Amino acid sequence: MAKRLLDRILVVDVEATCWDGSAPAGQSNDIIEIGVTVFDIASAERTDKRGVLVRPQRSTVSAFCTQLTTLTQEDVDGGVSFAEACALLRDEYRSHERVWASWGEYDRQQFERQCAALGVPYPFGTRHLNVKTLYSLVHALPHELGMAGALAHAGLLLEGTHHRGVDDAWNIAGLLGGLLTTGRG
Repeated sequence: MAKRLLDRILVVDVEATCWDGSAPAGQSNDIIEIGVTVFDIASAERTDKRGVLVRPQRSTVSAFCTQLTTLTQEDVDGGVSFAEACALLRDEYRSHERVWASWGEYDRQQFERQCAALGVPYPFGTRHLNVKTLYSLVHALPHELGMAGALAHAGLLLEGTHHRGVDDAWNIAGLLGGLLTTGRG
């Protein structure tokens, strides 16, 4: 069994190929960016911010996807393979030993689907925090908010570009940090 480290939380946000409607025949959603922000538990600070561009293997970047994420096919053609990105998470962030978090379940499910489809080892352990649900529960909200809505609810400005993994992970880590430090004396 892998050692479980509780010193940092890896906050992850992915962007994937997408279309205005159904995927074109023969194409499937591929992760094209993995945003990672490290939240240090002891200091209650966001300590690292990184965006990893990933070459899609089963699809191409649509005009709709570029409009949403700002990422173009040319941008992601210069990225690493999905297998290399997963190895980077394990090797550089020890993702299989740490708690990781995302906004909702999409990111976890996309990693699971894509790892299974491509035969790539899943880079994370079993400890996933759904910050979207946690935020709503802590604030006794009647429904879950999107990330931008939660930032507004918390009185925080959205930093960077919405729907860029590197910036969304940073913003999610800010929201998570607020939740984790609320009870500290």
